[in-house]
Amino acid sequence: MMQENRSKNNLIYKMCSRCIMDTTAKDIIFDKNGICNFCTDFLKRSIKFEKSRLDQNKLIKLIKLHGKNKKYDCIVGVSGGVDSSFSLLKACELGLRPLVVHLDNGWNSELAQHNISKLIRSCKVDLFTHVINWKEYRNLQEAFFQSNVIDIELLMDNAMLALNYKMANKYGVKYILSGTNTATEGFKIPSNWSWFKNDAKNIRAIVKKFTNQKIKTFPTFSSIDYIYYTLIKKINWVLFPDYFDYSKEKTIELLKKKINYKPYPYKHYESVFTRFYQAYLLPKKFGVDKRKLHLSNLLVSKEITRNKALQILQQPTYYSHEEEKKDLNYFLKKMNWEKKRLDEYISQKEVSHSEYNSEKKLWESLKKLYYKSNIAKKFFKKNTY
Repeated sequence: MMQENRSKNNLIYKMCSRCIMDTTAKDIIFDKNGICNFCTDFLKRSIKFEKSRLDQNKLIKLIKLHGKNKKYDCIVGVSGGVDSSFSLLKACELGLRPLVVHLDNGWNSELAQHNISKLIRSCKVDLFTHVINWKEYRNLQEAFFQSNVIDIELLMDNAMLALNYKMANKYGVKYILSGTNTATEGFKIPSNWSWFKNDAKNIRAIVKKFTNQKIKTFPTFSSIDYIYYTLIKKINWVLFPDYFDYSKEKTIELLKKKINYKPYPYKHYESVFTRFYQAYLLPKKFGVDKRKLHLSNLLVSKEITRNKALQILQQPTYYSHEEEKKDLNYFLKKMNWEKKRLDEYISQKEVSHSEYNSEKKLWESLKKLYYKSNIAKKFFKKNTY
């Protein structure tokens, strides 16, 4: 039976009867039993995934084979979060020789720095950190704020893709071991909650319209870059935790035991900006609570119960008022804003990313052509482990 959820501003949203996704997701559809397309789609893909269980031994052999006589045989991007930390730990345990890559955009939390430092020392691996000039990054963020688009994190996500692929290409590495996984990130993100992550054109268009900032230390990643690195350079982006019986709760306990890991209250809170964006900006300006997506994923994966998910959802997005106030003051100081500027931003109407130049339509057209071609069949046949 479909449920209803009342928001803080007294709006009523219809909620899925199985997960906790609701009509704040623009493209949600319910069946006659009140079950939504997000969890149904996830379960279908999960069943298909389980039937074709990935071969861990075959993957490790391929990585070692392609990395023979090279300094590194894989790239692991780390943020200090649970998933990427797990990927690095497992890669090392299996005898791989990763180059660890980290992108510093000026918003790392002290906790993230602690976790990364512990990981690197424990695994005894090389770490490459690319530091984006803070003034440059702040100006890019300022442009995104002025544009009123929802996906401000497009900046960090796009740059991280660029850095991983560029470092893989530099060292002749064919495998990037990502912390992205089906168990905790298998739900599709609603179309009105995010934007196409390879859209370097959209980034450049927004930056050009609202600032005079030249993009220098900020790495960008386009659809053409993806095609070049994937099809021509044959670099594989691997959802590494999918090769294991991955559980978020068990992984946190493992990391605590192995490296004295300190967990975060919610997903992606290792970055101060991401924490402030998800817990403050998204709910207040855009009416989006990303915990619905993360908790639904864990719920349908049977990591938590529905009652537990609903209980967490009823809690504030910040686990304490003191932490919210601390992050608010830190954000204002770092962005050189007054509280009035923030209030004005929150009150302004959202503008779609599509209002600015974008390569999303081009990407969708290329993707359709690709999946119809023999190239796609050969590629997937060759890269199914």
